Amino acid sequence: MIRIVLVDDHPVVRSGLRAMLAGQPDFDLVGEAATGEEGVELAARLAPDVVLMDLQLGAGMHGSEATRRIVALDGPRVLVLTTFDTDADIVAAIESGATGYLLKDAPSEDLHAAVRSAATGAGALAPSVAARLLGRVRAPDATLSPRELEVLGHVAAGLSNRQISKVMFLSETTVKTHLAHIYTKLDVDSRTAAVAAASKRGLIRPP
Repeated sequence: MIRIVLVDDHPVVRSGLRAMLAGQPDFDLVGEAATGEEGVELAARLAPDVVLMDLQLGAGMHGSEATRRIVALDGPRVLVLTTFDTDADIVAAIESGATGYLLKDAPSEDLHAAVRSAATGAGALAPSVAARLLGRVRAPDATLSPRELEVLGHVAAGLSNRQISKVMFLSETTVKTHLAHIYTKLDVDSRTAAVAAASKRGLIRPP
């Protein structure tokens, strides 16, 4: 049996996923959580084989941080199941140790196959996610680094350079250097244009 924990902050979504998992003879849904904190606690206590993890979990712990903590338990595999396929979300999840990354509109058979793959330690990526990662490998100079994506995400949220430096524990000079690289890669000359271009390309979520 593949023991599964489901982490999603929307009850309706959890209900739908529960229904998608039901009827599979080798699946055992042993726990559900509405927050990243609860997900980490359940993973530590129940020792599931696979954790289905949403990324946006309200005001608490982000799904990528919950993923990092669960992976650190050295047991459960984390399969991200989310609505978003921006570079920022994908990179954060993969860097946190996620075994797979699926979108919530995936057919049930794809979800079942991904859960079984994750349980064995094999990766499972949605086609759009795989295409984005392949693009980053093929043209690394034209894509934003994880650090640059993080900086741009803070810019999109309206933070100043000084605020970004405090949040990311960087000097303001380093933040400005990251922004300069971002402008060059996106072929823009302002913060507003950078956010607009990155949103249009699917690198970050629109503000």
